Amino acid sequence: MNCIPDPKCAYLAMKMVYEQFSGNKFDEPPPNSGKGEVKAIHYIQSFDPKDKISPELAHQIGRTFARKAFGDNCQVVIATHVDKQHVHSHIIINAYGIDGHKFNDNQTTLKQLREISDRVCLAFGIKPIDTERGAGRGIDYNEWEHKQRGTSWKEKIRLEIDGLILKVKNVDELLAELELLGYTVRRGKYISIKAPEQQRAVRLKTLGDDYTIESLASRILWRDVEAGLNNPCEKSALREKYSETISGIQKVNAFHPTLEQLGTMLTVINRDNLRSIGEVEGKIRQLEYEVEKARQELNALAAQQNSLTGLAEQAEEYFALMDKAERIPADELRLKMHKTVLEGSNISSRSDFEYLKSVIVDTQKKTAPLKENFERCRQFCDLYSEIAKTYYEISKGDYITRLVDEELKSRAKPRRSL
Repeated sequence: MNCIPDPKCAYLAMKMVYEQFSGNKFDEPPPNSGKGEVKAIHYIQSFDPKDKISPELAHQIGRTFARKAFGDNCQVVIATHVDKQHVHSHIIINAYGIDGHKFNDNQTTLKQLREISDRVCLAFGIKPIDTERGAGRGIDYNEWEHKQRGTSWKEKIRLEIDGLILKVKNVDELLAELELLGYTVRRGKYISIKAPEQQRAVRLKTLGDDYTIESLASRILWRDVEAGLNNPCEKSALREKYSETISGIQKVNAFHPTLEQLGTMLTVINRDNLRSIGEVEGKIRQLEYEVEKARQELNALAAQQNSLTGLAEQAEEYFALMDKAERIPADELRLKMHKTVLEGSNISSRSDFEYLKSVIVDTQKKTAPLKENFERCRQFCDLYSEIAKTYYEISKGDYITRLVDEELKSRAKPRRSL
């Protein structure tokens, strides 16, 4: 709102408004003692992964929240991220609105903003995250960023390794492939890995039990055996286990609700010719890698789309103001602000504006197939994960007897009458 998420353009727009009303320089260094002037305020709006919020819906909620909370005269940059399992939006506002109003952040305003955020989420059919037990309480941003970045680097390295294990022949080749991808690998008593932008390297063993040198060597050695790839004509142990369980339940209770679920999974097993639980788990790891890769690509494309759309909104308002016969001082400030941003993006005429709109359409066309691939991989990953989870359930003890006992107990419960 009133600026675009492109760092350079947003900086210029916010700088102009801040200096206009604060009487201070936007880029002046902080004082040697005491607190300096607040120039911008940062909020984070997060969503529960269980709600499966799309990035587009999260961004729309963020925009609605910003407009409700700060009004039309506030400069706001919203960046919606999908680099974690939970979708979240970073909301940056200028301390001064384009009408000269100064926004002060304190505990009272924070409580009000949380209430507004909750109401907006409810309006979109999203249940706000429960913060009663402290799970969603705010923390200092530097603490939050440090915590999140430490987790994300490790997860990124895990996913990269999971994807490469399906292709390499040994651990040395795995490390070499990581180096080709730009990672720094330190060999010695302990092997450490560092991503290109990461500040500190992490030891392989800190990534988890599945990522020690011994575990990686074992995973590579037994990869093909576990996946059942050495003998394509081999009987499907997975199929037989599911068929045997379905037959056993049918003999005891032909109408048990679990039959439909198992039948659906067996259909998928037959359709995709899944032969073993190792093959299923191998596919899950590959799909997790592809999901994360598509998630990152979507994130980058969404940032580009938001930047272009914000630029187009400013261009549209700029030319509308240019056409006004009489302009008030606030219009002149907006005009000056928009002109600075547009000139920085080489937009000086209406024909440039039309070309910008065509670029936005092309970007939208690129987003659609990528989003479709992301959803497809995610759905298959969820489906295969459910198959694997159920396989271990039906392989544990007398599964059929436990189902029958649960059904009998359910029927024996007294029913309440109205």
